[in-house]
Amino acid sequence: MNFTDNLAIQLKAAGFTVTTNQLAQFTAYYEMLIETNKQLNLTAITDPHEVAVKHFVDSLTALDDDAHIFKQGAKLLDLGTGAGFPGIPLAIMRPDLEIVLFDSLQKRLNFLSAVISELNLSKVTTLHGRAEDMSHDDRHREAYDLVTSRAVARLPVLLEWALPYVKQNGYMVALKGAAYEDEINEAAKALTILKGNIEQVKPVQLPTLTDKRAIIYIKKTGVTPKLYPRKPKDIKTKPLV
Repeated sequence: MNFTDNLAIQLKAAGFTVTTNQLAQFTAYYEMLIETNKQLNLTAITDPHEVAVKHFVDSLTALDDDAHIFKQGAKLLDLGTGAGFPGIPLAIMRPDLEIVLFDSLQKRLNFLSAVISELNLSKVTTLHGRAEDMSHDDRHREAYDLVTSRAVARLPVLLEWALPYVKQNGYMVALKGAAYEDEINEAAKALTILKGNIEQVKPVQLPTLTDKRAIIYIKKTGVTPKLYPRKPKDIKTKPLV
């Protein structure tokens, strides 16, 4: 079975309906990812089925069922986007979203710029910088309706990096693995200080896999104090736990 047909099956199994054009976009993205990965370390996952499930379907599980979080036309920052997850799959599935793919490595962003062009994702741009620096820039601080992040850091650290970018009443959306309950327990202090509240935890079961995953939806409840995020050394040695 080819990649496109298998992806269609896995998306349907996960409850997603896609158009022929969207499937073509996913396939083109997959082909560019695998080809570029030969020269640039983008992903350790290269098996076609695993890319379909662990990258593409997994990214789409960030979407909330009734779209009260991922609102029409929302401005989204994908923090630590890496090879474009979850940002590019979200852009394919929801072309109304204004998405900024944010990463510290320019080589990865060059790849993503090529993907954006090839897939004609007109509302997607890239941003180069470090999370702890860019959020002190008034152009980006509390400027986004949504901030997504996948496999970047444990929740207390991730909150300090991400929440400063989120507008009041906006959301941080964290895609988490099996240890998500432990991370939630660790995050109470960070949530209080940084002005966030966990509104929903959505357990996720990916097709053909048995491991536990979850999406954590965190609402921004106030203004994050200007002190945060702190310097990288302080975040690492004195996490908000």
